[in-house]
Amino acid sequence: MYRDKTKVVRIGDVVIGGGNPILIQSMTNTKTQDAAATIAQIKRLEEAGCEIVRCTVPDMDAARAIAVIKKAITIPLVADIHFDYKMAIAAMENGADKIRINPGNIGSREKVAEVVKVAKEREIPIRVGVNSGSLEKELVERYHGVTAEGIVESALDKVHIIEDLGYDNMVISIKSSDVMMCVKAHELLAGRTPYPLHVGITESGTVTSGNIKSAVGLGIILNQGIGDTIRVSLTGDPTEEIKSAKLILRTLGLRKGGIEVVSCPTCGRTNIDLIGLANQVESMVQGYDLNIKVAVMGCAVNGPGEAKEADIGIAGGIDEGLLIKKGEIIKKVPERELLNTLKYELDNWK
Repeated sequence: MYRDKTKVVRIGDVVIGGGNPILIQSMTNTKTQDAAATIAQIKRLEEAGCEIVRCTVPDMDAARAIAVIKKAITIPLVADIHFDYKMAIAAMENGADKIRINPGNIGSREKVAEVVKVAKEREIPIRVGVNSGSLEKELVERYHGVTAEGIVESALDKVHIIEDLGYDNMVISIKSSDVMMCVKAHELLAGRTPYPLHVGITESGTVTSGNIKSAVGLGIILNQGIGDTIRVSLTGDPTEEIKSAKLILRTLGLRKGGIEVVSCPTCGRTNIDLIGLANQVESMVQGYDLNIKVAVMGCAVNGPGEAKEADIGIAGGIDEGLLIKKGEIIKKVPERELLNTLKYELDNWK
């Protein structure tokens, strides 16, 4: 397993790599300069289960805001830098736990060296990020287009620049919106570097299309033992990224904890509002720190049997339903009471 052998890197008060748990990351979409709005969004992300958060730092006001934001949050903060090496230095001076740069767009080797010098002094890790959209012209020409091979070569070239400057406290990120290209790039890179990998499908799309692309791509990558941190990139509320990332990790058996909801797809036998009920249950269980499976089933054909396989479940009838707990039918209740009945059982779970 590649992730068992990657270098251990500390980001604030968490560690990644070396077989440590895969951590979930997201990125704020507020203006970082607006510290209050950014803090409010990070707090929502923390509540959802985000473990590392990234903020863009496009100017000095944003860099200074990092100091204010850091005091109000409990998870490590990564500063995302493009083009101006001075922003990377300012972000570190204001308390960023990690910086994300592409040495290719930071400028000269001397400018990169200035960033590395401050990172080394403060023991701050550098995430070297390369996206398919920013691949160098010479690599595009050499590989006759944007390819996985070109992405990997670009990333390793940037890593070698920082290594040559005497620093190896790094994380690597290579991303593409082409799912299978992204998968291939990670497969090519994993055996060629000791550094932890942050994985994700970039620009994957809206909540619906982005979730499907991310689940497919991240599922293939993570299941091969590749990846130390993940982000599900979605065009939408960043808290949706956390929900999706948690579910991907749980589905792959890479994370335990949290309630798993299973529900039937409904058919003509369904006589209760199962779709509405299942959505309500899925929202309700987000607040519970329980490692159990909850079933929401629609009829008497398969419902009771499948609900018995869960820790607790409800199965619909005609305007009513059954409460099933640990394989046993507990009672029958009217449809309008099913949700509150389930909530009571979760509130008093033993």
